[in-house]
Amino acid sequence: MNFREMLERGGSSLPIYEDIAVVLDDIELFPLYIEKIYRTAMTLDDETLDHLRFALLRVQIHSDIHRNEDMEQAQKIKYVAQVLEKIIFGSLMMEHEDIFGSHAE
Repeated sequence: MNFREMLERGGSSLPIYEDIAVVLDDIELFPLYIEKIYRTAMTLDDETLDHLRFALLRVQIHSDIHRNEDMEQAQKIKYVAQVLEKIIFGSLMMEHEDIFGSHAE
């Protein structure tokens, strides 16, 4: 799966997407990249942060839609997107019960 392409579907190509795509491809790298991603996000203006938030939301939605294909991979992808959204924005946009009946983590 091309995570960089999924992140960019909103029309914006942000350099931060490269680091996010790396950890989506290999969650083992997440602890090494988390501070770099956070610090890069803190330099973005409000409009760019809005694009970033929707990119992370797209990843979460994609994970929910495809979770029956590979549950473990879907959980890893959603975990990365949610942790990044929480540390960058302080909360999750989709914290309520999802359409599949499970609770957001």
